[in-house]
Amino acid sequence: MLNSLWRNHRWATIGVAAGLGAVVIALVAYLALKRPGDKSCPAPCTITATTPEPVSGLTNWPMYGLNPERTRYLDAPTVKPPFSIRWRFKGNHLLEYSPVLIGNQLFGVNNNGMAFAVKATTGKARWKRQIAHLNASSPTYADHVIYVSNLEPGQVAALAQSNGQVLWEHPLPGRTESSPLIVGNKVIVGCECNTVFALDRTTGKTLWERHVNGAVKAAPAYENGVIYVGDYSGEMNAIRVKDGSIKWQAGSQGSSFGRSGRFYAAATVAFGRVYAGNVDGRMYSFDQQTGDLLWSHSTGNYVYAAAIAARTPDTQPTVYFGSYDGTFYALDARTGDERWSVPDLGAISGAASLIGEIAYVADLKTTSTYGFDVRNGHKVFQYQDGAYNPVISNGKEIFLTGYKTLYALRPGTGPAENGILQKQPKTPSSGQGQPAAKPKKRQKSPK
Repeated sequence: MLNSLWRNHRWATIGVAAGLGAVVIALVAYLALKRPGDKSCPAPCTITATTPEPVSGLTNWPMYGLNPERTRYLDAPTVKPPFSIRWRFKGNHLLEYSPVLIGNQLFGVNNNGMAFAVKATTGKARWKRQIAHLNASSPTYADHVIYVSNLEPGQVAALAQSNGQVLWEHPLPGRTESSPLIVGNKVIVGCECNTVFALDRTTGKTLWERHVNGAVKAAPAYENGVIYVGDYSGEMNAIRVKDGSIKWQAGSQGSSFGRSGRFYAAATVAFGRVYAGNVDGRMYSFDQQTGDLLWSHSTGNYVYAAAIAARTPDTQPTVYFGSYDGTFYALDARTGDERWSVPDLGAISGAASLIGEIAYVADLKTTSTYGFDVRNGHKVFQYQDGAYNPVISNGKEIFLTGYKTLYALRPGTGPAENGILQKQPKTPSSGQGQPAAKPKKRQKSPK
């Protein structure tokens, strides 16, 4: 009898121990796999509020993000709704990325690899040239040359501004959707082959190449001798432009243990920080000099879009960006705390632009472009076309990139609806004579 009781007690003890062991293992697994919490900015948490100086007044928009820091902010307070539509230009295929603007000309590349030049005054095509089969980046302008990165074939090409003639092509070991950066005599571009290249601007020959730990899809940003670009291993890389040497590398937090984040978005350099969104759903702020992670801010889905970083006459330093969770965010650039947000939009994949006090952003659900007053987040503009990277400006009007159509919109006065003037006169439409149709909705998956 006693032996039987002892055996039952022993097996009960073993059962309890086994159960407790399973609970412990499950708890350890949960703690290991759960999403890390956001990082808060450590004291004293300071920023340099005056750098870089904003671009102001009448200007060109020569590269993706406006300037080498990719801040996406043009201080042009008179360029605001309501707008009249001056012209429409049909890009024939998806326009995932906005064009660039030089003087009286817009230069763009559609998703099917057709490069084009358009007169900014009339919307008429000056030239068109098929340079690739697939493209997902903005061109860059410098000294009468247009530089383009292509997905298929993976290459960088230089085109003559005057007629689109190919001046040189540099094949890469992999695809590239990294909008080129011009620094001095160098063309800087990332490659899915885990490499950042510096090419000679005149000949296309390789000057240096820097291997990193993941595919580089983002456009590199630049300030004061250093390039900043994230990769698909989840690292942000600071690379010296002189020779391609590494200044620092910093990791992202990732979505869980062993699952690193991926940087698709271009970095934005401002206020002594490097800001970049990540597919792990966070916006990150790194110290520009050391690479230390100063703060992170989670959203409800991945952050695919580059950020605006700006201090306007009426706002403090702020970072603005959209997430695939359908929310447009305004965060304190110093601490990462939310200033305001606009929920219930569609998934946001493309980068916004800030013109004056209005931030323009497009979503994929409604394929519409919205304008929000950055002082309070109130909607002041909505147009029925737009999907990715919607607006650039020359300081007197805006050029809106729709799904397949470019628009020139000029500020005016009079009765308006959603920031668009009503009873507009007839305007030219790039020779086809047809109004732009509302595009089909397209949901983009993460790359």
